[in-house]
Amino acid sequence: MTDGIAAKPLLSARGISKQFAGVEVLGGVDLDLMPGEIHALLGENGAGKSTFAKIVAGVHRPTRGTLTLNGAQVEVTNPIVAQRLGITLIHQEPISFPDLSVAENLVLGLQDGAPLSRVPWAKMEREARRLMQLLGVDIDVTRTMRGLSIADQQMAEIARALASDSRLIIMDEPTAPLTPKEVATLFTIARRLRDEGRTIIFISHRLEEVRALCDRVTIFRDGAKVATDSITNLTDDDIIRLMIGRPLKEYMHKIGTTIGDVALKVTGLGRAGLFYDMTFEVRRGEIVGLGGLVGAGRTDVARALFGIAPADNGQIEVNGRPVQITDPTQAIGLGLAFVPEDRAQAGIFRTLSVEHNISAAVPGRIAPGGVIRRALERAVAEQSVARLSIRLASLRQPIGELSGGNQQKAILARWLLTDPQILILDEPTRGIDIGVKAEFYDMIGALAADGRAILLISSELPELLALCDRVLVMAEGRLIADLPRGVATQETIMQAAVPRSGAHEVAA
Repeated sequence: MTDGIAAKPLLSARGISKQFAGVEVLGGVDLDLMPGEIHALLGENGAGKSTFAKIVAGVHRPTRGTLTLNGAQVEVTNPIVAQRLGITLIHQEPISFPDLSVAENLVLGLQDGAPLSRVPWAKMEREARRLMQLLGVDIDVTRTMRGLSIADQQMAEIARALASDSRLIIMDEPTAPLTPKEVATLFTIARRLRDEGRTIIFISHRLEEVRALCDRVTIFRDGAKVATDSITNLTDDDIIRLMIGRPLKEYMHKIGTTIGDVALKVTGLGRAGLFYDMTFEVRRGEIVGLGGLVGAGRTDVARALFGIAPADNGQIEVNGRPVQITDPTQAIGLGLAFVPEDRAQAGIFRTLSVEHNISAAVPGRIAPGGVIRRALERAVAEQSVARLSIRLASLRQPIGELSGGNQQKAILARWLLTDPQILILDEPTRGIDIGVKAEFYDMIGALAADGRAILLISSELPELLALCDRVLVMAEGRLIADLPRGVATQETIMQAAVPRSGAHEVAA
């Protein structure tokens, strides 16, 4: 916090509670947010931190409780009211109008003008370029949002918050899709905004980021606030114990498996402009990591393998048989499953119920004869919820209301119903807290132990090192290294991942 911070809070929450479908997910939260501070909200997925943030931002209305802004009680009934009050929420999953330009998205709702007046295109684009320059990113503001990387979409949302001149900016997992350079840029901007007297709520599962950036931290558990303190007064062990209600334990470990026959073999796979000459294999019972910097082409390889954006050349073999995968339906029929990186856009049907989302990949199982049997669908969903310990109020609850970790569990549950033999997991623990990560690691290990072949894409090096039998490293669309478990370290992975001239040979 800045020196001489004001004694009066910018925002005071008293008794904030929220129910979904009659189930209380947030209960009696009291919290003061001070001008000129970066305040972290921590907790496991489903602990209530994002629900609290969305109440402040007008996305949800509290069941009970009051909010006071600058000493005056306010009702934040929707995000437009929040924006007018100087409150902006930057969502964990970027939300935009995909067919409008970056510049249009930045100024939407912020422009004055009479009905039928001309749109000041040139002025709008100049302002958008200025904001992008302030962020230190090179994005063409005249292009549409559709097709931008998640990192660029996130940067556009941050620029929009700057454009609205907000006094309270809520950042919900803003760094998850960003490169280290982009994270450093974001932190520089956040500190400058704090020094200007603005308040930032920072929601993250990365304790090193919280410690580097934040002044105070509030910890949620099971829908209640359990602690608020200066970050300097808490150790990482303290924070984790408060978050999960138990001492820190070693939650990343490798389950011993028997490596079997080759399930997936890729030879010379390429797609123009994205990746080239990819050659590797994944065996039954093996977890093969795919590492590299953001933009290296890892997700493009995964999308090609699953037929979303098929390769231009090369060969894919499944269980020793050459195949041409041209669409996801064909991939599913061959025993492949794909958990995508972009959960909100490519993973869930946000407004549909949890049970509809879980059963979406097995229509034949729930609709024999072409007619959906609701009892069958419910039974399938109930079994999946129990198997993966998905926390929810009701199977009929829209999946968009679940926490990120529980959404991810539902996506995995959907694919497990297809009984896949080859799983492609793209950043499966992005934006997921420590407790749920532990569950995912156990599930991934158990799936490998069951004889399934797993290709795991992750930007978290400790995750790759803890779980994988081998780590493939990509740089600039090419496979640079194939590192066995005993050779792979953070140093060897990063040495291979950093682009360098002539580094197009695979090293073992």
